[in-house]
Amino acid sequence: MRTVWHNGTMYTMAQEGEQIEALLTENGKIIAIGTYGALKEQADEEVDLKGAVLYPGFIDSHMHMIGHGEKLLSLDLSKATSAEQMMDKLLGAHKGLKADEWYIGEGWNENNFPDQKIFTRYELDQVTDSPMILKRTCWHAALVNSKALALAGITKETPDPEDGVIVRDDNGEPNGYLKEGAMDFVLKLMPQPTEESVTHALRKSVDDLLALGLTGAVTDDLGYYGDYTNPLQAFKNVIGPEQKFRAHLLRRATVFEQMMEDEVTSEEPWIELGEMKFFIDGALGGKTALLSKPYADTPETSGITVLTDEEIDALVALARKHGEAIAVHVIGDAALEKALDAIEKHPVPEGKRDRLIHVNVLRDDLVERMGKLPVILDVQPIFVSSDFPWVMDRLGEDRLDWAYAWKSLLDRGFICGGGSDAPIEDVDPLLGIYAAVTRRKPGESHTGYLPNEKLSRFEAVGLFTTGSADTIGKADVRGKLAVGFDADFTVLDKDLFTVDEEEIVNAHVVMTIVAGEVMYRGGSA
Repeated sequence: MRTVWHNGTMYTMAQEGEQIEALLTENGKIIAIGTYGALKEQADEEVDLKGAVLYPGFIDSHMHMIGHGEKLLSLDLSKATSAEQMMDKLLGAHKGLKADEWYIGEGWNENNFPDQKIFTRYELDQVTDSPMILKRTCWHAALVNSKALALAGITKETPDPEDGVIVRDDNGEPNGYLKEGAMDFVLKLMPQPTEESVTHALRKSVDDLLALGLTGAVTDDLGYYGDYTNPLQAFKNVIGPEQKFRAHLLRRATVFEQMMEDEVTSEEPWIELGEMKFFIDGALGGKTALLSKPYADTPETSGITVLTDEEIDALVALARKHGEAIAVHVIGDAALEKALDAIEKHPVPEGKRDRLIHVNVLRDDLVERMGKLPVILDVQPIFVSSDFPWVMDRLGEDRLDWAYAWKSLLDRGFICGGGSDAPIEDVDPLLGIYAAVTRRKPGESHTGYLPNEKLSRFEAVGLFTTGSADTIGKADVRGKLAVGFDADFTVLDKDLFTVDEEEIVNAHVVMTIVAGEVMYRGGSA
């Protein structure tokens, strides 16, 4: 069935401002572009865009799809703007839990509170007698109550794990705040997810992503839900010819070797297996990102490395043994330095590129080294909205030149994909595009945080189209409107290149099309 798409504004993203009048699709591909008059004669059916704006399909270059679905299904604390509001949400949720059922919430961020208050276990004990865990927005720290600490056997005498911190009060007693590896004491006690529960969360996630105009994502889920077969089967249950979406699955280091031994295959073009994923450091919010110099506002710490140098070296060597690239979480400059040391020692196989995720804090020497390597960068523009202005106090003036430096990285010629890190941040790509263009939160009127790093609108939209496609090696088939490319489109009711800046986030998704089929319809077109 040949379909002509017409009567709208269509941006190719091949070069700034380039538009086409109409395009023809068949079997999930763009087979011709040109005038409506010429193409309608070849078509079996027409889609009248009714003046809407069609872009190549938006792709999120880094998120956790199942985690996003879980957040949609659980107590979401991310919108709390004060400790009082967070407590109100806690007191109003999860009524009637049994004594052995877990009280679960996530997304809290003390940096959104005027007093930056972090609750202790004693305050959480007033909410429930059930064991409680509340994951911080970054997923690198959590709050637990006394019941959870007792079940985990965490006492005053419990030493900190090598890869984490048990925060303590003035008397040395655990206060319920666990960072990095210390969370594992509690997480291992929680009910193990089933294929059914993971599938339910993923289905919720995919429905939401399509409604937000996303046609695909690079996602980090394999290794978080028990045996890798649970999340992998969930993807196969949810995504396919009936529910079209394109998922590039990172394989966490904890399951990577087993998957290689099992010779696991994927179901392209909907599901493809990607790089081996691991973490080197934490997050700036919880002061666990690894910096080469101490935090400006907490000089007693430089952050945490969750792996030793020997462990990092061994993981990269393992990936290379199987002919694979790595995908590594590096937020602080010291973490990136460790990653580059291992990458330079164990070069990536020909034709592949290592994925550096976040790269929030850099240095001149590290950028120089990255430029000599086949790497791609996953950046999250929305981090500017959520991390500033408090992150400036964390880093101090002398580290801001290469902080969240998306413009400088693009100008250096790096391949950059735009992502959200959902559920850590809001998954809406329009919020990411807005943050890249304005460097501020919606509704704020200042000139932007570190305004020299603002992107043009073409560059910002490019992060979520051409850039993200390039990070997964699909630059020749995805991310642009061109003959031979996948018929993946995001259709909005506003032109992101011409509307007022504040209107970017007010655009509505009219349609989301994957492989030529409308997977979401939300407007009048």
